[in-house]
Amino acid sequence: MKLSTPRWWYERSGRHGRVTRTLLKPASWLWAAATARRMARTPAEDVGVPVISVGNLTVGGSGKTPVAREVLRLLRSCGVEAHGLSRGYGGRLEGPVRVDLASHSASDVGDEPLMLAGEAPMWVARDRVAGARAAVAAGAKALVLDDGHQNPALKKTLSLIVVDGETRGDEWPFGDGSVFPSGPMREPLRAGLARADAVAVLLPADAPEADPELLTLFGALPVFIARLEPKGPPPSGPQVGFAGIAKPWRVERALKAAECDLKDFAPFPDHADYRVEDLAFLADRAALFDAGLVTTEKDWVRLPPEWRARVTAWPVAARFEAETEFQRLLKARSRSTIS
Repeated sequence: MKLSTPRWWYERSGRHGRVTRTLLKPASWLWAAATARRMARTPAEDVGVPVISVGNLTVGGSGKTPVAREVLRLLRSCGVEAHGLSRGYGGRLEGPVRVDLASHSASDVGDEPLMLAGEAPMWVARDRVAGARAAVAAGAKALVLDDGHQNPALKKTLSLIVVDGETRGDEWPFGDGSVFPSGPMREPLRAGLARADAVAVLLPADAPEADPELLTLFGALPVFIARLEPKGPPPSGPQVGFAGIAKPWRVERALKAAECDLKDFAPFPDHADYRVEDLAFLADRAALFDAGLVTTEKDWVRLPPEWRARVTAWPVAARFEAETEFQRLLKARSRSTIS
């Protein structure tokens, strides 16, 4: 069962949120302790090539997959044979398996690996070490590990943390700092930052500068600002939007900011499996407004093939403001693999 991200995780005020967080605190302590024990006791395997980890400190919604795709693009633009590696959340294949866009579906390998496979060779493996070895045997000279910050199995050359910089004020990206399930944190902020080498703060293309108060949380770590930019305008004419991501309200806001004629918007849980009744509901809403249907690239790859022709994907890409400096960091941490 997939659940929607609780809005109260990101609200510092409100009686309901405070009471729920308090009740769930004991479970959060257990989660944090289990994570710390796993991180401390798992030996890190060196597979012989640089491993760039792109992860986050919260449960979904930071934008790590677009950043991972951009890291792959930047590495490959420098002539590095970089491959991606993912656990393949939501897919049935345990791997190691190389994603094949012609034959694999989201139910096979997960939606995020399908997105990344359009940029570079992509591998899915529940066992990250086995997946890394398979990629290296196939010619990978560097690996980009998607969602790897809390996975200690591989020795990492660079650990990049992606932070949602859009949430401001009461909707803070780390909530009140509580660990799951009483908050969005996968582990305490200090523990997660201690293993990080750099931070990528992801903002919408039209957002103002990052909140200075947020930037102070990262101490001496280098911080790079990235913008989530649409690859093109949204579809013309009336539209009904929908999204099954951790923070679907961000997609609604982005569509409106891009001047999409948005008549209605339907949120779904993260990684939602679109059922027949869900699709019928969306078709009814579109018919009511005489509108088209628009969604994210991540949602589009999860749709049944016959529905993809009826829905427009609105792809976005992460672009670093200080791209040259960020590439310099990748080069330094990847040693001699980048000429």
